[in-house]
Amino acid sequence: MMEENEEQSDLSLTKGDNDGESFRLHIVTWNVATVDPPDDVSSLLHLSSPKSPDLYVIGLQEVYSRPLRFVSDIVFDDPWSHLFMSTLAPRKYVKVSSIRMQGLLLLFFSKLEHVPFIRDIQATYTRTGVFGYWGNKGGVSISLSFYGHMLCFLNCHLAAHMKYATERVDEFEYITDTQTFDCKKAPTILDHRLVFWFGDLNFRIQDHGMHFVRSCINNQTYNLLWSKDQLIMMKEKEQILQEFEEGPLDFQPTFKFDLNSDTYDSRHYRTWFAFNGKKRKPAWTDRILWRLRPKAPPPDEQDENKLGPDAEEVKQLEEEEEYPLKIRQDLYTSKMEYSISDHKPVIGIFTLELRKMYETPLVHLQPEGDWSADIDSMVLYSPLQPFPSSTWDWIGLFKVILTTNAHHWQVRCDVSV
Repeated sequence: MMEENEEQSDLSLTKGDNDGESFRLHIVTWNVATVDPPDDVSSLLHLSSPKSPDLYVIGLQEVYSRPLRFVSDIVFDDPWSHLFMSTLAPRKYVKVSSIRMQGLLLLFFSKLEHVPFIRDIQATYTRTGVFGYWGNKGGVSISLSFYGHMLCFLNCHLAAHMKYATERVDEFEYITDTQTFDCKKAPTILDHRLVFWFGDLNFRIQDHGMHFVRSCINNQTYNLLWSKDQLIMMKEKEQILQEFEEGPLDFQPTFKFDLNSDTYDSRHYRTWFAFNGKKRKPAWTDRILWRLRPKAPPPDEQDENKLGPDAEEVKQLEEEEEYPLKIRQDLYTSKMEYSISDHKPVIGIFTLELRKMYETPLVHLQPEGDWSADIDSMVLYSPLQPFPSSTWDWIGLFKVILTTNAHHWQVRCDVSV
């Protein structure tokens, strides 16, 4: 069982085998049930941990998105984004990318030192609600290159209710089939070297009755429920799910709770005919999975009907051998102390071990003089290595921290590569 205390290993940037380095990734998924954020998310982000993450990825579902608020959030940062930015910015993290589709929100933060090596950033979304026309359900994703390795983060909110397990898988397949990126190395989600899939996936515990489920939870015998978890069951017959890995569910089911409590659903629901409806059965609806791209088979194991590996397959094989990428999950748990929603947040902490494909920024940036929000400022840049320049190249200013007294900015250059 994974303890709340993470594995005792040095996860900072250290040299390893094959000149590889280790990077720490902290993922959060939380269905926030349209409520405003809490005052403090320090525990959610493990800010007291001596091992600070290199990357934070935060996926939220059911962010409040009524028309007036949604329009306001387009012009200004929504309350959740503002909270995470104001919490992480003083610790030298930059919000590199984000995407919002109605109630779905995905945020990607990086330590300042890694920002020049995060490239090819793209974000997209797919609606699956109301025959694909409504964005209350679906998926939002961010694709990027991290030191040359293509990563994709996919935050989903899939169809609800016990009987729609097959529909949830169909929605996931539709999302992975239709989302595309303008990137030669990874034009689709599954082309990425590493994919993280998380969110309110809405898979339930079937067959077992309420009494048995709650008894297992009270006795912490969670393993007795795993065989009837719909996602685990669907993995046995769905090829696309078999390629994804997940840590053991050694924590309480994260849905459904009474608000502002740790008590599972105790309310009676009124149906159309005024009878009391059933209480919701606890379930692990909120999940974090990952997929390391399967290695291309060597030439001597190619399909007999093929003449031989194509150029892309050969290049992929050579890249995987020269620049290995490994992943280890160090923690997978829920955060029970947060009770503003009927879901508990889930966190996953990972170590990525990889060999950098490049260590030199594309350009060197030099701000001129003191910068202030009140006056125009200048930044000079000079290329440090050749790259195919374009009239569409741009320099982006990323807000690191904003207070009423002063404005501080971090300068970054993005170029077409």
